[in-house]
Amino acid sequence: MTARAARYATVPTPPGPFTVVVADGPGDDDVVLASGWTDDVAELLPVVHRSLRPTWVERADDLPVLEAVEAFFAGDVAAIDDVPVRQRSGPFLEDAWTVLRSVPPGEPDTYTSFAARCGRPTAVRAAASACARNAAALFVPCHRVLASSGGLGGFRWGTAVKRELLDHEARHAPLAVA
Repeated sequence: MTARAARYATVPTPPGPFTVVVADGPGDDDVVLASGWTDDVAELLPVVHRSLRPTWVERADDLPVLEAVEAFFAGDVAAIDDVPVRQRSGPFLEDAWTVLRSVPPGEPDTYTSFAARCGRPTAVRAAASACARNAAALFVPCHRVLASSGGLGGFRWGTAVKRELLDHEARHAPLAVA
């Protein structure tokens, strides 16, 4: 088995410290493997799929991907859209994570409409599972999916963080063109 390396860095954000783990290797630089509102990289590594999980991680003083995070919190909510992410699982989850990246900021989906957007309108629990198993918070914006009842639903990093992200996006989302 080949050793896999990763780098990580933490940046302060309004909801709290945000850590990003990126693959480190030829052709892999700055591909996000995991991210979330913690300053403890050990909280992020278990959510990386075993086939991608790094053998070792090294703290970096800075990562280019953090520029997108800072731009997002400065009001450019589209800054995270093109950040490369790598996650692995079964076909439905991988497709659902791709679909999550198409949910516009300021226009959250419900789990029911997200399941339909994924092409499986009756798979509401599977859609919720895709959100729960998302390792790349913010870049794969699972916070943009709400409970079908209209409530916040769950979020790995807490509903207070989810509310803050949704409010931020509502304030800074580009106006929809009719």
